[in-house]
Amino acid sequence: MSPRLGSRQHGAIGLMAAGTLAVAMVFMLLALDSGRLYLEKRRLQSIADTAALEAAGRGGLCTPSNTANEYAKENAARNGFTVVAGDNSRGLAVTCGTLPTNASNIRVFVADATKNDAIRVVATRSVMTSLANGIWNMFSGAPVAAQTILSATAVAAAAPPVAQLTIRSSLASVNSANSPLLNLVIGNLLGGSLSLTAAGWNGLLTTNLNLLSYLDQLAIDLKIKAGDYDALLSTAVSARQLLDAAVTILQKNGAVASAVINDLITVKAIAPNTQLLKVGDLLKVATGTPAAALNTSVQLFQLLETVAQLSSSKSAVSAAAQVNIPLVGTVSIQTKVIEPPQMSAIGNPLKAKAGLLNNPRTDQIFVRTAQVRTLVTIDAPIIKVVSGVSSILSGLGTPVSKVVSGLLNLNIPAVVGGVLCLVACNVTDVDINQTLSIYIEAASAQSYVTDYSCATPATKSLTVKTTTSLATLGVGYVDPVTAFSSSAPVTVQPVRLIDFGERYCIVLTLICGPRTAGVGGGLNLKALSTVAAQTNSMLFLPVAEMNATPTYKNAPGTADILYSLGDTLNGLQVTYVPPSGSTPNPANGTVTSALATIISSVVSLVQNVLSPILDPIVNTLLSALGISLGNAEVGANLSCHMGRAYLVI
Repeated sequence: MSPRLGSRQHGAIGLMAAGTLAVAMVFMLLALDSGRLYLEKRRLQSIADTAALEAAGRGGLCTPSNTANEYAKENAARNGFTVVAGDNSRGLAVTCGTLPTNASNIRVFVADATKNDAIRVVATRSVMTSLANGIWNMFSGAPVAAQTILSATAVAAAAPPVAQLTIRSSLASVNSANSPLLNLVIGNLLGGSLSLTAAGWNGLLTTNLNLLSYLDQLAIDLKIKAGDYDALLSTAVSARQLLDAAVTILQKNGAVASAVINDLITVKAIAPNTQLLKVGDLLKVATGTPAAALNTSVQLFQLLETVAQLSSSKSAVSAAAQVNIPLVGTVSIQTKVIEPPQMSAIGNPLKAKAGLLNNPRTDQIFVRTAQVRTLVTIDAPIIKVVSGVSSILSGLGTPVSKVVSGLLNLNIPAVVGGVLCLVACNVTDVDINQTLSIYIEAASAQSYVTDYSCATPATKSLTVKTTTSLATLGVGYVDPVTAFSSSAPVTVQPVRLIDFGERYCIVLTLICGPRTAGVGGGLNLKALSTVAAQTNSMLFLPVAEMNATPTYKNAPGTADILYSLGDTLNGLQVTYVPPSGSTPNPANGTVTSALATIISSVVSLVQNVLSPILDPIVNTLLSALGISLGNAEVGANLSCHMGRAYLVI
């Protein structure tokens, strides 16, 4: 019994062993086939990925020239996947298109030969189906195909477009005449005093600073994680820290003259050290902007003036400067930045265009100049010594005598060569008194991106809407306290500019007593001119690439209102004011004619004598602040694909 049972057991074990071995062989074949097919599929996917990345990264097109297909096949060939015409074992299909978002908020590829926002590559390859396929076909009546076609799809998108707007200073150069004004204005905006030479200011004007290096240095100084520019832009900083980072960068750059560095250190020394500013106040960088877009240059003077204006906008005190004019004397100038500038902005023009439809607008690429108020005060003693004023005043004696006689019944003769006053009499004495104020306010000129085109590299363009600054010019009396206390509109009051007085003179007017003011009244002067803001669309075509010198344009259809101060005084108001307590008679023809002569002379006084003095002062001052009234100069850069292409599907 036992021997037979043992023999039966040996047979069963053999059968089990044979079955187990057969199953193991099957699984081994499956593992080998699966692994082989997986590796083939993975290799094919890498071929599709790299081909799509190169075609998108090189800006491949499907029309009019099929460069996308050429770039993809070149890449595949370098990776050992050569596509030969007539060989059905390998294939590479390249399609251009866009990447819209469907109703489920999923990004999908839509073929469009006219667009190259994204490029899809489908790679195919014929491989052996299975190692066991031959064995199966030997015993099966329905043979399995010996070849299997593998397919891999990759969709790559070019890097998003990046655009930059810049508003730069209109000050081209500095000479010895206007360098003291720059010292006073920039120094007072920062809260101190400067004594830079004209050569020093020109050195700051001609020196550029790498923006990326500057931001990286600020991150080190402020202990911000490297590359986290969003956190850096929202970090509190002082004006001194902003300038100190610039000093450090220039010191690392051996090509910058030591004199420029020393001048910047001098400016930094007077800058406030209170952290009232933010790095983002200097420039706006949209979230997601590639670091390569920041690898651009900024003018050192532009950075300095922006920091000074930002510092002034946070201060409750207006900057006051005393300017000495040759042959005239001292003129007081007060300046206050009401709204700080935004000197540069970088972002995605596609998002900026879409953001225009939102309320409030989002993702905008927006720059602006500062809103600045300026008050120029001229004292009467200074006006009197201006060449030409004395001759105008002496020529008013006769018409003033007619006005006073006709309106007030006062017989105050004019002195014409002493003929009318042989022994002793009261004579007309015309004089300028009190103070003359010139008030100028320039609202912010602003510019923002509204559209762009990247159809082809040769025809790429950037469309920008620019609003020139609303400018107001007033002549009269302005309270210096209320002018800078808030952003509310400033009231310009009439000023008693011309006074009709008298003197008691004897011996042919050779000897005269003290002057009696206001006997015949006087003339009040007020001027208020406004240049309305204008909005224009500007097309930058061609437009510079990012990291290159911007393409600059002036806003069309406007002119600098301070080209000639006299030309802006079309709203000049001259009013005769009788002495207090008197009741003037109705004006007759003689009085009316005399008043017209007087008013014409006063207008001539303001336009032809005073404006040539004030024009260069105010123009230089506003240029130092980066402001050109009614004529905003905007710079633009556009790169249709900034950075490397990336896989999206």
